[in-house]
Amino acid sequence: MSLWIQCGVVILTILFQRSKSEDSCDFFHGRWVRDSAYPLYNYTACPFVQKEFSCQKNGRPDESYLHYRWQPNACSLPRFNGVELLQKLKGKSIMFVGDSLSRNQWQSLLCMLYTAVPGTKYNETRSEDAVSTFTFTEFGVKVMLDRSVFLVDVVREPEGRILKLDSIEGGKLWKGVDMLVFNTWHWWNRRGPTQPWDFIEMGGKLYKDVDRMTAFEKALVTWGGWVDANINPAKTKVFFQGISPSHYNGSLWGQPSEKSCTGQKDPLLGSTYPGGLPPALTVLKRVLSTLKKPVELLDVTNLSLLRKDGHPSIYGLGEGGMDCSHWCLPGVPDTWNQILYSLIL
Repeated sequence: MSLWIQCGVVILTILFQRSKSEDSCDFFHGRWVRDSAYPLYNYTACPFVQKEFSCQKNGRPDESYLHYRWQPNACSLPRFNGVELLQKLKGKSIMFVGDSLSRNQWQSLLCMLYTAVPGTKYNETRSEDAVSTFTFTEFGVKVMLDRSVFLVDVVREPEGRILKLDSIEGGKLWKGVDMLVFNTWHWWNRRGPTQPWDFIEMGGKLYKDVDRMTAFEKALVTWGGWVDANINPAKTKVFFQGISPSHYNGSLWGQPSEKSCTGQKDPLLGSTYPGGLPPALTVLKRVLSTLKKPVELLDVTNLSLLRKDGHPSIYGLGEGGMDCSHWCLPGVPDTWNQILYSLIL
């Protein structure tokens, strides 16, 4: 075999192995590493972060949590390029649908795009249906948020407020959007004054209460039926955010004396969370496996579990509030969006 042919075989082998590695790369399993090039943006340069997520502005004294990068085991995440993403999405729309964790991710993406093109013009609107839309006018890109904490409907009827596990009339707002990122979980275990319904309707019957995990799964099945009936994969790309974890119990990350995330400054080392994955993730994956239309899971649960340091804690809600559920911005949701960016491109 000639030297030229041997060289050609070697080059083709390397290219094939690289392509195979990139195609099979699992973005969701890895570890957090310190990187002085992070965060991806300066919080003072972004006007979109609400008070509850603006930890530095609220007086958080440490900055270590800002300087971590997610490193997958078998590859590296491409560094986020906001201009490239805006050009890729030119004339299109992306909508986040869900609870305040969707708002967390939505505001993160707004900051990542806005700071990539400093001074870029945008319009902010809010429809009668309470859908918030930021339009980056130069690119014609709409970044939208629909607050729908259960995905299925909550309606007021003579009996009271009804959570309808079989109804998803709110889906009319999602039609025609080019990219949808869904999320639900954090409201399913609310009880007492913060529970936003009086009865659950399932199978045409009203219940004062049902097993919450069962209700969660039934709602996901209804949502999945909507996706299968309404989504044209050639027009609309669908993602599910996954289950964003909370950190209120230090025994789950190896510090039994800690009753909250307050004072946590660094992620857990390694790739595995001692307390294991939440059961809701198993339910979500089970439902997604039954769908006929493609839905890509942003499986952010494990990587977020490792970030006990990333929550606002006392630097969010104010007035003695404790928040170990949402995330500081800049912070963990930026990585969710970095992975989303990688999947889109």
